[in-house]
Amino acid sequence: MNSTKTKSFEVLTKDLACKIDTIINNFGSNSTRLVGILLDIQDIIPKQYIPREVATYVSEKMNIPLSKVYDVISFYGALCDIPRADYVIQLCDSVVCKVTGNSFLQDTITTLLGIKENESTSDGKYWIESTPCFGACDISPAMRINGKVYGHLTTSESVKAVLDKYNEGSVMV
Repeated sequence: MNSTKTKSFEVLTKDLACKIDTIINNFGSNSTRLVGILLDIQDIIPKQYIPREVATYVSEKMNIPLSKVYDVISFYGALCDIPRADYVIQLCDSVVCKVTGNSFLQDTITTLLGIKENESTSDGKYWIESTPCFGACDISPAMRINGKVYGHLTTSESVKAVLDKYNEGSVMV
């Protein structure tokens, strides 16, 4: 299999194809479980996205139309087809979070990182995006970084403390 290159890494290497095959097999090659398959695949790809070459590979491997793969990617907010960053910061855009300080949280993160929503830092470390409710209403305002939820973020210091964990590399992802 030939490797296809993007900006900073080879996309579809033999190693990645083997990992994708394992993920697909773990789901029993069941196309009704495509969301879970794509989420698991996205987790193992740098910058957390589904490159076109990978979507095509999944389509061929599972014998489903590429359009169906892209329907799923474009419908589910947790999936993305553009490179994001090492750490994807998701901010809930539900009514509860808006009432409890979501805009403060977003403004604080934007100020601390110097980026806006749907942007990544120049070093490719962080990406900020809004997402539908991820079930942290009881601890809102909250954010999710690569699937890990942090709540009660009501001060600039509490937000900075969370981001510092990632800057120090002390967070296991």
